[in-house]
Amino acid sequence: MGLSSLFLVCVAAAMSSAFVISPPHMWSKLILTHHWPTTFCSMEHCHLNISYWTLHGLWPDKGIDCNSSWHFNSSQIEDLLPDMKKSWPDLLNPSSSGFWKYEWHKHGTCAAKAESLNSQHKYFSKALELYHKLDLDSILKKFDIIPSDKYYTFSQIEGVIENFYGVTPKIQCVHPSQNADVQILGQIEICFNPDFTLLDCERQTTMDEFTKESWDSPMGVGKPSGFSVCDHDMPVYYPSLL
Repeated sequence: MGLSSLFLVCVAAAMSSAFVISPPHMWSKLILTHHWPTTFCSMEHCHLNISYWTLHGLWPDKGIDCNSSWHFNSSQIEDLLPDMKKSWPDLLNPSSSGFWKYEWHKHGTCAAKAESLNSQHKYFSKALELYHKLDLDSILKKFDIIPSDKYYTFSQIEGVIENFYGVTPKIQCVHPSQNADVQILGQIEICFNPDFTLLDCERQTTMDEFTKESWDSPMGVGKPSGFSVCDHDMPVYYPSLL
């Protein structure tokens, strides 16, 4: 075999090896999503007296339902359950584990492509850890963003988060109708790099994010009562308990 042929064989082998070890559809960003129970329950007619921001999920920016054979098993996160029931409750069915099962299948099995999240316990415990470290609920209160009958500007809410955490969140609202003169605060996303350092979220909603929101929004983003990116120029209503 000549030198040129040998070189081509080596290049082909290297390319083949690189292809094999490169994880397909590896995500590049994690989205820690909080939702405001009062807004959610006004849409879904649930009745829970929860007056703090709860976890909605930890979502990688690529992939859905990446391993349908990897079934949720609550016994693997038994030590986390007391915290999950408080911080990550199923607002529709508080005694059910169905919401966590759903989040694991849709998002956790994709997050698990990273070694740091490659088990149910790693995934759920990391989501809880990030949620508690951010302590979004306390930070909003500290800077006088509290549920109220008065309206806030979008920049007031976004500014508190940007100034404290040093990154841009994605803030989502409910728009009750096309002609509404106020929007209702519903969901706040804060983003992380794969090493769990904070990262700016995209302000605009990409097509991928429209798809992702439809997995988890109770009404789907295509409907008027679903969550969508807040209008920066419209007053924001941050509702207190129903």
